[in-house]
Amino acid sequence: MSIPSSMKENLSKRIAGEIALSKSPGTTLRKWREAFNITQSQTAKKLRVSSSVISDYESGRRTPGTRFIKKFVDGVISIDEESGGRVLRELSHLSSSTADAIIDMREFQIPIRASQICKAVNGVPLACREQLDREIYGYTIIDSIKAIQTLSGTDFYQLFGSTTERAAIFTNVTSGRSPMVAVRVHPLKPRMVVIQGPKEVDPLAIRLAEVERIPLILSKMSAVDELVNALRAFYQSNVMKEDL
Repeated sequence: MSIPSSMKENLSKRIAGEIALSKSPGTTLRKWREAFNITQSQTAKKLRVSSSVISDYESGRRTPGTRFIKKFVDGVISIDEESGGRVLRELSHLSSSTADAIIDMREFQIPIRASQICKAVNGVPLACREQLDREIYGYTIIDSIKAIQTLSGTDFYQLFGSTTERAAIFTNVTSGRSPMVAVRVHPLKPRMVVIQGPKEVDPLAIRLAEVERIPLILSKMSAVDELVNALRAFYQSNVMKEDL
């Protein structure tokens, strides 16, 4: 089964954009290579460079330019397509179940601080407070009940929108354990996690956040609509600043 060119183009732009915007492009290169289940040797062969060159980029010894990023993205997509395109198909479209689980998804043109998201959701930091100065490029609000009931492991990719450097915000959470277990086992990680709903947070959720070094925030907003509206207002205020 051939992969539609529009599907490949959309995914290519998404991956290239995330790498280019990342504070650690080498880490993001490695993240996407591993997401496609491709080795450094396979990548190097496709790009016609040595494995040490790929290693240098991923370790940060070299900084990738736009030309290399495009070459890398085209390469990993091509490798996957040659082997059947399984990962490509999984990543390139939003399944109906994923769409049902996503309440809202927004992208920031100018990065904001994780601490600003924390304030916007009336949040209390539970883990990695020192990481709240990291930059956030978007957020996804997820209905945790629907996510648990309908999402497969590969659907989790779709929660990231155009970049993983975002806040994953889980609503209707019971204890916080399930969202953090999902984050723990998945190769792609959000920059911060917000949970809404639990009266008591499972200590395991806090420990997993600390292991992953991801800020875990408990929103004190009791209603999902309140949380959604607060974030949309926050988003709009930042759009207005971008336009000034």
